Amino acid sequence: MHEVHIDPTSLERLARLLDPERAERLEGSAAIARRILDGRVVWNVSATASGGGVAEMLTTLLAYTRGAGVETRWLVLDGNPGFFRITKRLHNVLHGLPGDGGPLGDAERAEYESVLADNLQPLRSLVRAGDIVLLHDPQAAGLAAGLRALGAHVVWRCHIGRDTPTELTDLGWSFLEPYVDAAQATIFSREAYAPPWLDRRRARIIPPSLDPFSTKNVDLPPADVDAVLRHAGLVSRPAARGSLAFDRRDGTTGTVRAHRHLFAAGDQVPADARVVLQVSRWDRLKDMAGVMTAFAAGLPGLPSDAHLMLVGPEASGVSDDPEGAEVLAECVALWTKQPLDVRERVHLVVLPMDDVGENAHLVNALQRHASVVVQKSLVEGFGLTVTEAMWKNRPVVASAVGGIRDQIADGEDGLLLADPGDLGGFVHLIATVLDDDHLAQRLGEAAGRTVRDRYLGDRNLIQYVDLFSELLGE
Repeated sequence: MHEVHIDPTSLERLARLLDPERAERLEGSAAIARRILDGRVVWNVSATASGGGVAEMLTTLLAYTRGAGVETRWLVLDGNPGFFRITKRLHNVLHGLPGDGGPLGDAERAEYESVLADNLQPLRSLVRAGDIVLLHDPQAAGLAAGLRALGAHVVWRCHIGRDTPTELTDLGWSFLEPYVDAAQATIFSREAYAPPWLDRRRARIIPPSLDPFSTKNVDLPPADVDAVLRHAGLVSRPAARGSLAFDRRDGTTGTVRAHRHLFAAGDQVPADARVVLQVSRWDRLKDMAGVMTAFAAGLPGLPSDAHLMLVGPEASGVSDDPEGAEVLAECVALWTKQPLDVRERVHLVVLPMDDVGENAHLVNALQRHASVVVQKSLVEGFGLTVTEAMWKNRPVVASAVGGIRDQIADGEDGLLLADPGDLGGFVHLIATVLDDDHLAQRLGEAAGRTVRDRYLGDRNLIQYVDLFSELLGE
């Protein structure tokens, strides 16, 4: 188990984006947090420090929490390949999909508990009675009972789920029930994600939020976008005078490197192309292969300058996802089977994970460069990449699944695909946006307003303080 260092970020920076009433509520909640948490530590335990939405959100929220004067720390689990295969299996079945089809029986339970017992040992010397511990997702759930025995207040935060239960989701919840039941409280992104056996009095609904000042979301001038994508070798742009510098969370400055091997398939995107972009992990639930198949089949009905970019992390850089390399390889194999005219307009990109700041900056530039951002997930807990694109005033086409339905009002601030399997309907929605500049602008501007109103960090922070007050009897 190792600790992730987080530098504080002043709440005043976030408050400047809020109207006076919201800013006042945020400061009042921060004052309550300082009082009730004085002398306590708020711990977070997750499976990885980079490469996914959970890590993104923790980086932001913990920085603001520390900036508010609350002692909070972040620990990352140590696990072996067997452990992460089991937790990935749980991830899949809780979404109602079989994944690798492997069992979740006594042997898997023994492996899961053994790894978490090893992780509990260092926690015994760190966590004190009265501290609050937030355990994130199935990977950390099995620590709850041991931490309760230390006198800690334990909350399990589930970032995944499915609206309608199936035999597969029942299998996953059956595995997790004894661990989740040991937590004092649980948090879900949507009420429908909570399993039927859970005492609803212990459940809270807290959707994720976005930090507009993070490296991934901070405003970038168009000249900087052009310069970054050209220098990184992603888009064949003419020489630009924009800056290649970016600010890291810790206050240091980085510079985008020249890259020559970011394409797993395809080549540089032409300068005059309009980009249809999906950014996500190489996860079957994100259906990158389905996006490619739909785009290829619908190419005759799309504008001649439309190109598809499927962008994900360098697979070995996401430690808790053993399927990432397999999914990427499947997408590359699918690309090779396409006719030449399709291959020339489809680009598979793997972004480096050795510098998370540069990774975030590249995603920021790509999302701002895109004409349409898509998220054709088969199921989705929330969909942080949807929020990110909406904040950047991009028109978004996404599946009407899970938390995406909470973010997008169809036809108002994005377009929703009712059935993720409807490939023809998906391409039709993309073409609708590309063929109507006025519609694209209207959807994008409304999307930015939606995120400002509902998905900035002040709401998230206030909800957590309310929960901690209840836990501590305040």
